[in-house]
Amino acid sequence: MSGYNVASQGRAVAAASRLLATASHEVRNAVLLYVADALSVAESEILSANQLDVEAFDDDGPGRDRLLLTAARIASMAEALRTVAALPDPLGEEVEHSVRPNGLEVSKRRVPLGVVGVIYENRPNVTCDVAGLCIKSGNAAFLRGSSSALRTNQVLVSLWHRALRSVGLPPDSVALVTDTSHEVAEAFMRLDESIDCLIPRGGPSLIAAMKRTATVPYVIDGDGNCHVYVDASADLEMALAIVENAKVSRPGVCNAAETLLVHAAVADEFLPALAALLGTVELRVDERAGRILTSARRAETADFENEFLDLVLAVAVVESLDEAIEHVARYGSGHSEAIVTSDALAADAWVRRVDAAAVVVNASTRFVDGGELGLGGEVGISTQKLHARGPMGVRELTCLKWVVRGKGHIR
Repeated sequence: MSGYNVASQGRAVAAASRLLATASHEVRNAVLLYVADALSVAESEILSANQLDVEAFDDDGPGRDRLLLTAARIASMAEALRTVAALPDPLGEEVEHSVRPNGLEVSKRRVPLGVVGVIYENRPNVTCDVAGLCIKSGNAAFLRGSSSALRTNQVLVSLWHRALRSVGLPPDSVALVTDTSHEVAEAFMRLDESIDCLIPRGGPSLIAAMKRTATVPYVIDGDGNCHVYVDASADLEMALAIVENAKVSRPGVCNAAETLLVHAAVADEFLPALAALLGTVELRVDERAGRILTSARRAETADFENEFLDLVLAVAVVESLDEAIEHVARYGSGHSEAIVTSDALAADAWVRRVDAAAVVVNASTRFVDGGELGLGGEVGISTQKLHARGPMGVRELTCLKWVVRGKGHIR
């Protein structure tokens, strides 16, 4: 039985969130800029802690790459914080205003959610991304990282504590759960008196645990079973570059392509060229693709359902745009779906008919990312259909408050 009192920590975070919500935009930005500078100063300390985490990690799969920090990745974390700091203040924005026939003024104003709890695996860059977006939007960040990244996360959170103290804000505005046991994780998911919104960033087992255990409202950062469809009219050189980037540039992330769909009209030309280009990638092909790539491994149904997060790509040949859209509807996870085409009508049909958080035309799925889309970062990529869908930046970490102004009105 763990003696870690996560409920008491949650109450402290909730108290901090109420003070943070009243902080000015300038003060909140100062916290982000302090940490951006501190990341460079503390680079050797961060890398030393991260090296210990990586050395203790016993999996050589994609999780190791997600855990690893480098000087370049730390610099990117700092730059992301500066980008978020430069964004407009999301708080206080009046999104609607009207005057009722009786003279009553009614408006809606953007306010923080309160405490945003995030459970995530391996990726210490998430620590800074989430903290930065939360502070910018006036929310406290309550973080439960994995045991594999604990040393790195502790160093990073200490920078946030220094930054918060420097401007007179409570350090509990960014809090890390240091007991990484499953017991405490489940207790974290039930802190409905402290946490206002819960976001899981991890694999299927974490998502399943969230659905089974959580009493806190949550937004699912779901699997990325992303597709690229090469249409009959596609520029095949463009398609080769897009598929290579979508699969190979960083295969262990949620916006990497996992399935390739190729129109039968171009499959004979395209697939051999792709196989030659992607020599390090294992292709798992359906029956029609297998007639062209005769030495490739035959795909099973599960291969079209899986998020490989590895140098593996499922491949299917389709007879039409309709068949491609039907395949995505059957197997897709609602994350990001791309078409490569020169046909404006086909592109428009893809955009209108494919049901996903993001649809992409003639570009890599790897662009579906908060930083790439101008958000400065993201707390996750929601595959739900609630208040937020797709990359969640500062605006997605707010809700609306009704403001009603009268002059002695009674009903």
